[in-house]
Amino acid sequence: MEQMKENKMGTMPVKRLIVTMSLPMMVSMLVQALYNIVDSYFVGQFDSNYGVAALTIAFPLQNLMIAFGSGTGVGINALLSRALGEKKFEKANAAANNGIILTLVNFFIFLMLGIFVAKPYILSQASEMQTIVYTEQYLGIVMCMSFGLFCQMTFERLLQATGRTNLSMVSQMSGAVINIVLDYMLIFGHGPFPELGVAGAAYATVIGQSCAALIGLTLNLKFNHDIKISLKRILKPQAEIIKQIYFVGIPTIAMMSVGSVMTYLMNLILGRIGGEDAISVFGIYFKLQSFFFMPIFGLNNGIIPVLAYNYGARKKARIDQALKFALSLAFCIMCVGTLTFWTIPEQLMRIFNASDEVTAMGVVALRIISIHFPLAAIGIVLGSIYQAFSESVYSLIISLCRQLVVLIPVAYVLSLFGNVNNVWFSFITAEVVALVLSLTFFRHIYSRRVKPLAEAE
Repeated sequence: MEQMKENKMGTMPVKRLIVTMSLPMMVSMLVQALYNIVDSYFVGQFDSNYGVAALTIAFPLQNLMIAFGSGTGVGINALLSRALGEKKFEKANAAANNGIILTLVNFFIFLMLGIFVAKPYILSQASEMQTIVYTEQYLGIVMCMSFGLFCQMTFERLLQATGRTNLSMVSQMSGAVINIVLDYMLIFGHGPFPELGVAGAAYATVIGQSCAALIGLTLNLKFNHDIKISLKRILKPQAEIIKQIYFVGIPTIAMMSVGSVMTYLMNLILGRIGGEDAISVFGIYFKLQSFFFMPIFGLNNGIIPVLAYNYGARKKARIDQALKFALSLAFCIMCVGTLTFWTIPEQLMRIFNASDEVTAMGVVALRIISIHFPLAAIGIVLGSIYQAFSESVYSLIISLCRQLVVLIPVAYVLSLFGNVNNVWFSFITAEVVALVLSLTFFRHIYSRRVKPLAEAE
């Protein structure tokens, strides 16, 4: 039987395996980063005041959807890869099919939130009628039609979990490209389409996600021979499998959701001391840093199934090789990021047509904040072992400390000195604390889970 053959994650040379697993994810995440910038750019061209404000208000709920989809996917990924490493193929199938059930549950949750919660959420922040209208249009569409988003993320995770990251890249990049093209056509009314404005951006998003989901499903059915997706299995949920998925997934969901809270609180601090210019600098920084952080997250996503598979197969040497190579690669990428932010910060700010005041403030901010990039690379890669070994609670603790327990209080205290440039040093402080925690937890897990492994014959 084809399923009884050793998966490439247990046989391919480790460095080549990580490159082949991670490179497609890194490329696709770079495309996603570009999509986010282009999306904001087009909406800004349509209505630079109310349109951009609407997307800004919508971001936390959009981020929450991504957190639920990605967190569930991480749980599926870890359980499925480990089951394959242990040669428990029936359990791998159960992980895949129960994951699809959870995808439908996620969609229903956000459908209800879109109907009953979105409007009160918008009114709690927006006062301008046009902003309220735009945000209602946008969130109403992306939340109530989020089926494509959740399916896309699940089907891509199934491909990643079995080592087929090149196919996952096809799905993700296809959706992103469709998104970008339709943004231009639907927002401004080009070709056969009417001018839909901000609603057009929302429709472009859900159409791109739905196309990517359909492509992902097709690729799984046609090429993913390690699992069997069937309607019969999907309609029979297994409580124990769902529990194991969310044992890993819930901490990841919580960890990703923390970012929305952090952004809101940081905006309050920056707005008080530096006004809208400081908030703009913070927003531009977030867009720019994604070009370096997204590849590291892609590397992280690529290494998780490698670690999980070889843990299940009890191959300690391959786990060690994978971690060492991934750490070196991530560190080098982030050093390039720091160097870029230090050498051409003004040119980076000008991409967004920033004013002279915002550019001057942004040059200082980019140089200070980017000092922590190499430290962040180490923490992100070490975090992959928590997820691969179903110990995601450690990732949650680190994320909470980095973004809320340390970053926000330190930023607030530094803001009391009256100079907005002081606030940027809070990022370095938070990352140092996070790295110390990461190293401590890693040593604990490594000595408890990896050292005792006996090398397979």
